[in-house]
Amino acid sequence: MTAARLRELHVAGTPLLLPNAWDADSARLVEAAGFPVVATSSFAIAKVLGYDDGENAPADEMFAAAARIARAVSVPVTVDVEAGYGLEAGELAERLAEAGAVGCNYEDTDHVAGGLRPLEAQAERVAELRKAAGDALVINARVDVFLGATDQWAVLEDAVARGKAYLEAGADCVYPIMVKSQDVLGDYVKAVAPGAVNVAPLPGGHDLSALAALGVARISLGTGLWKSVRDDIEAKLAGLAAGKLPY
Repeated sequence: MTAARLRELHVAGTPLLLPNAWDADSARLVEAAGFPVVATSSFAIAKVLGYDDGENAPADEMFAAAARIARAVSVPVTVDVEAGYGLEAGELAERLAEAGAVGCNYEDTDHVAGGLRPLEAQAERVAELRKAAGDALVINARVDVFLGATDQWAVLEDAVARGKAYLEAGADCVYPIMVKSQDVLGDYVKAVAPGAVNVAPLPGGHDLSALAALGVARISLGTGLWKSVRDDIEAKLAGLAAGKLPY
């Protein structure tokens, strides 16, 4: 399946819903349930491979996991490549294509130096990735400004500036992760329009219909599905240790 198909599924108000997978089996379940796209969770994949999130897993292992997922399904696959594992744009685009991915998450956190990359530097990275991949890759540019922000209104202007810059640089969608306020999110969506916006629903936060009403074009569960499954396994193991069969 092509990037064009993935790109056309980003519709404001009728968002693409992505229950992120972490291995070939979970990806097959996503496809079998009728979802038109499989997205990966870098956090969940890293944990499954025995590493912590934040580019602590070797890039080769992460791309190998992505390739296994892409081979297992017939729908488009978009891969969370974190901040790109230190790869130059050309190599990153090549590794994604080799893995069978037609989309990627690309974040502006600097996992080596810490903090966020300067806006101009990250916009240039997005532009370089767009140039290297052409139209064969749907770029979801993650905006990490809200991560850890105690006052989300105070960082909204920076988040909007980054979103607009990444869209102008060639991103297909922007992803302001960890927006907790519905009002902040609504203002963000309006400010970057007509650019597509990806959000992740938080536990106890906005429901799917409310997010759609705000005009988002993509909803990612991120680590949500994996954490739910893991919590269930953990509870069943505790029951088994107490002498209760889990089935």
